[in-house]
Amino acid sequence: MSGSALRDSEVRHVAKLARLRLSEEEVARLSDQLGAILGHISKLNAVDVADVEPMAHPLPITNRLADDVPTAPMPIEDLLRNAPAKEGRFLAVPKVLAEGGA
Repeated sequence: MSGSALRDSEVRHVAKLARLRLSEEEVARLSDQLGAILGHISKLNAVDVADVEPMAHPLPITNRLADDVPTAPMPIEDLLRNAPAKEGRFLAVPKVLAEGGA
């Protein structure tokens, strides 16, 4: 598709698919704008990318986490001191499953 304006019926169809209600002025304005967007996409589709390696991210990223090295656990008293609710020496949490199983 070129950069030309879309027909009003095409704009209304796209609006219906997107569940949008447009006024006649919006249909006229969006006709040119959507046509320009599709023109840009057409140019991108024309670019030869056969020799371009796919990538997951445009920038090189590395995992910044430290090595997973086992250490001594947090003392239970420290853990319970920060808990919003506790029952004896246990963390109290709300039930997430109904009675009788899943």
